[in-house]
Amino acid sequence: MQAVLDYPKITVISPHGCLNAKNALEFETKLTKALAQNGISILLVNLEHVESLDSAGLMALVSALKLAQKLGRRFSLCSVSPSLKIIFELTQVDRVFEIFEGKAAFEAVYLSNQEATVTYA
Repeated sequence: MQAVLDYPKITVISPHGCLNAKNALEFETKLTKALAQNGISILLVNLEHVESLDSAGLMALVSALKLAQKLGRRFSLCSVSPSLKIIFELTQVDRVFEIFEGKAAFEAVYLSNQEATVTYA
């Protein structure tokens, strides 16, 4: 008898600065390309270095979440600052995103007791 283990392939994207109308399309394209990779099962967006987020940046995240759901992939966020968290709560998207306090919390859920392939994009 042969056991087959399916380890998740995780891609991490860590944007910096502002996610706004000026760069939202480029950011969304990067998210879409990451989700379209063969074998990827989880996309983690680390928002640790994001200073601000406007409606265009938020829509890029929502669009990527919808694509992930359509493709059967997990889409998670981590390290959401208090100022960004307020935006998420006011728009009520905090209810639809899987949000982790930080990378350690994400790793505790997805990397404990299993091996995973992590790619940083």
